[in-house]
Amino acid sequence: MKQIELRRRKVQTDTDLPADMHALLRRLYLQRNVQHASELERGLRSLLPFQSLAGIDTAVALLHQALSDGRRIMVVGDFDADGATSTALSVLALRSMGGQDIQYLVPNRFDDGYGLSPEVVEQARARGAQLILTVDNGISSHAGVECANGHGIPVLITDHHLPGDSLPLAAAIINPNLSECQFPSSALAGVGVAFYLMLALRAHLRSLGWFSEQRVEPNLAEWLDLVALGTVADVVPLDHNNRILVWQGLSRIRANKCRPGIRALLEIANRDARQLVASDLGFALGPRLNAAGRLDDMSVGVALLLTEDLAQARMLASELDALNQTRKEIEQGMQSEAMTLCDQLVRESQDLPLGLAFYHPEWHQGVVGILASRLKERFHRPVIAFAPAGDGTLKGSGRSVQGLHMRDVLERIDSRHPGLILKFGGHAMAAGLSLPEENFALFRTQFAAVIDEWLDGEAPQGIIWSDGALTPAELDIPTAELLREAGPWGQNFPEPLFDGRFKLLQQRIVGQKHLKVMIEPVHGGPLLDGIAFNVDTQLWPDSSVREVELAYKLDINEFRGNRSVQLIIDHIWPV
Repeated sequence: MKQIELRRRKVQTDTDLPADMHALLRRLYLQRNVQHASELERGLRSLLPFQSLAGIDTAVALLHQALSDGRRIMVVGDFDADGATSTALSVLALRSMGGQDIQYLVPNRFDDGYGLSPEVVEQARARGAQLILTVDNGISSHAGVECANGHGIPVLITDHHLPGDSLPLAAAIINPNLSECQFPSSALAGVGVAFYLMLALRAHLRSLGWFSEQRVEPNLAEWLDLVALGTVADVVPLDHNNRILVWQGLSRIRANKCRPGIRALLEIANRDARQLVASDLGFALGPRLNAAGRLDDMSVGVALLLTEDLAQARMLASELDALNQTRKEIEQGMQSEAMTLCDQLVRESQDLPLGLAFYHPEWHQGVVGILASRLKERFHRPVIAFAPAGDGTLKGSGRSVQGLHMRDVLERIDSRHPGLILKFGGHAMAAGLSLPEENFALFRTQFAAVIDEWLDGEAPQGIIWSDGALTPAELDIPTAELLREAGPWGQNFPEPLFDGRFKLLQQRIVGQKHLKVMIEPVHGGPLLDGIAFNVDTQLWPDSSVREVELAYKLDINEFRGNRSVQLIIDHIWPV
């Protein structure tokens, strides 16, 4: 019996898509609710204009004055890939527009916590900051902004996280999720918001005649590789505007017009820049960049993105790769411990709660977010994982399922039990929080209770959404290339996933836990290679299985100059 239900996406019929569009692409776009050909435009001219961003004029005026006065601008980032790319882009862009004293400061996850805290403000003040520009954080930093104001340091906040009931008293705030903001896309990542601010600043400076032969106007498209990486790595929805940003960044990387740091990450991840797709940014480059902030200090990641020297970039990328390997080892141990805790929960209650909260005193706070994500995928339930912060408090990271807003859940708990949670913030699908260690047991109970209320006691169904079947004739390289170039695919604009039945001709484990198979469509067709990653090796291989149902992506395997079709198997069921 399947633990996960396979369903096929519905095809919308009312559309203005061109009649001569390739039939498979037409079907896929309709299944993603694309109604007009204009939604598929990927040129920069189709980007939304910056003028409708609330507060943009005030923010630009602040930066212009700071540049004119030669003030020390301190860019304060976040310790994830979005924060690192936001920081690097802002520093590079401000310097290119005449900034003589542009510095950056990335909070340390373990010492400073998230966002513009008073401690971070004091560090910025000690380093002579005369204007603080936050990127990918700040919308919940009331105390930090108050501290900066007390020292006479104006704060310009750029963020994309959801605001709370009140806003910090900053000199300017740019966030597409502000209630008064009329910008049509609320899906921008932090690096996207920073990019838009730099677009607006450049336009303002251009109108003033700021640029000259001595101060050449920058081409901001040069940093779209950073925008693409941060946008994909932060798993924000790829609406039309974000797809343009990601496609343009991908195109630059494919043409080898990217930062040395991104080139170095591609090399160490063994990815061919010419064949790069959005998922490579999310699964190969993003985790290596994130590893710095999870285990060490994201300043390493920012330095990698800022350097113009390829040799130094390779050295820093190697350091990040080693951190990522360590992160994987830590995560595996934590997953094993979490499974033990799950078994204990089942023994105690006969069934798992609809909302799962875990804590282990030896867990690493930099890895709990990944752990929560893995457990959510495994149990199809909202999950929050906690680790000790070292001061009697716990830091937690949560991941949700479709239809359940994680930040709203935390807000409900906070309103019912004031003081239970010290602070929280985030999105619908991911959130972070901290609470006193002694409050964990009560929080776990309340988290499960609120989730149970919101889901009406019904466990979320694990659903795999398929785009239907491919014919045997479509299981070829031209179709795979067509799909590769039709993206970028990502969050809320998923990469095409197909289903079908196949004869299982060969099966073996490679790399300790990956299932390599040779298959053939049940009604005849080409012999195909396929690979399923991270299978349960207690179930596979199984010599008794002769036929399988697959949910798979169509890919191209390139090895020693030879190209062949390969199925990337997301799910495999014996028939």
